[in-house]
Amino acid sequence: MLTQMHTAVLGVLIVSLAVLLAVSGLILMQRRVPVDVRKSHTTGLSQISGGLAAMFGVIVGFSAFLVLNKYHAAQQTVQSEAGDVEHIYHLAQPLPEPEREQIQGLVATYARVVVDDEWPLMRQGRWSPRADDLAEELRRSIQESYKGSTGAEQLFLGEELDVVDDLDRDREARLTSMRIGLPGVLWVALIVLGTSIIGLSYLVGMESHRLHLLTVGILATGIALILFTVFVLDHPFRTDFGVGPQPFELVLHEIEGRETQ
Repeated sequence: MLTQMHTAVLGVLIVSLAVLLAVSGLILMQRRVPVDVRKSHTTGLSQISGGLAAMFGVIVGFSAFLVLNKYHAAQQTVQSEAGDVEHIYHLAQPLPEPEREQIQGLVATYARVVVDDEWPLMRQGRWSPRADDLAEELRRSIQESYKGSTGAEQLFLGEELDVVDDLDRDREARLTSMRIGLPGVLWVALIVLGTSIIGLSYLVGMESHRLHLLTVGILATGIALILFTVFVLDHPFRTDFGVGPQPFELVLHEIEGRETQ
């Protein structure tokens, strides 16, 4: 169900839930612990809260560095994989029939399956077995043509085999990026430290209950937004803000344009 929900809607729900829980906890604290008692501990708690905030900032910075690199690498991988598809298609152009038609047909079908079938599946953390089969069939077709070729034709086919190796590597890198996320220990640190900072903010001795509720709500909103942003960047193929199949679509547009000429 969550994979079918728009990322923005999911983000609003998560942030709203975090704020609701934080404010509810504060209301309970205000009823049970008098403001005079909280005032007497404000100075010490501020020092502890400042230390936790510094640790939280360090973990957030490290996590942001990892997920931003992952997101950027995913973009480059998709661009490279689409480039491999285009390169294979162009290398097959000088080949005689039926080798040219077979190789170009397979590579165009692979790109179409990646866009139409695999990308929606990647939103659910899955991939297309048909795309796997097409990539393998493409390699097998080029290898068989290579064995029966000579001269310049064999040079083209040999170069195509090298590009197919690149295609397989880029595909595997894309699927690996989809499966592997931020280490669990970092998520534990982020959640525990964020929750602790909000919890300690309950004990600040503010005379105005409304102002205290407002500041805690803003704090919870900020922390929830940070965690949600890290989550989105950590899943470059599973959200509406993730990496899209546009490079493949551009290659398909070019291929279809050539075929209609």
